Amino acid sequence: MKRIIIATKNEGKAREFKTFFEPRGFTVKTLNDLKKVPEIVENGTTFAENAYIKASTLTALLNETVLADDSGLLVDALQGAPGIYSARYAGDHDEAANNAKLLKELKGIPLAERTARFHTSLVVTGVDKKALEVTGEVTGNILEVPRGVDGFGYDPLFYVPELKKTFAQLTPAEKNRISHRGRALAVLNEKFDDWWKS
Repeated sequence: MKRIIIATKNEGKAREFKTFFEPRGFTVKTLNDLKKVPEIVENGTTFAENAYIKASTLTALLNETVLADDSGLLVDALQGAPGIYSARYAGDHDEAANNAKLLKELKGIPLAERTARFHTSLVVTGVDKKALEVTGEVTGNILEVPRGVDGFGYDPLFYVPELKKTFAQLTPAEKNRISHRGRALAVLNEKFDDWWKS
C-alpha cells in the first residue's frame, strides 16, 4: 500500500494535498493521525530549508515518505517580511494577530505600493531517495481591510488584481488553480511520478 505523510496539522492544507495524492492511489496521513510527533525546530533561513528539515526529520523517524511545505507572505514594502515567520509573525499561529500586525505595519502605505507575493516550497523525502523540491508563487496586493470568509492565514487581505478578489473570496477550486500552493503542486504533478519510481 502506498502511503504518504503530510507534515501538517492544518486540515485546510491537508485537503489540498489529499486531492493530489488520493487519485494516485496513496493513503494520506497528517500529523494529526500520528500518536507521537516530535517537536521539530524549523531553524532554516529559507522556506525550502524549513520544509526539508520537517520532511527529512520525519522520514528518518518514521521510515515513510513525507511531504512538507513551508509557505509564507513576502511584502515588498516590509523588505520581504513576514517571510519565513509568516505563521508566527505576531504570536504562534495566531491568524487574527498576524493580520492585525501586518495592517499596522502597512498603515499609510497606498495600495499600489502594498505589493506582495505568496511563496510555497514543497519538499518530498523518502527512504533512500534524494529529496524532491518544487516551488510556486503568486503576486498580489495587501488590502487595508479584510474581504471574504474562506481560506486561512492572510487570505482575506491578499488581493489578486486580475481576479478582483482576495484569496478568501475564491472557491477552493479557484484558489487551487492560481495559488502559490496550486502552482507548486502543478510542478510536483510533472515530477512526482518519475521521482516515486526512481
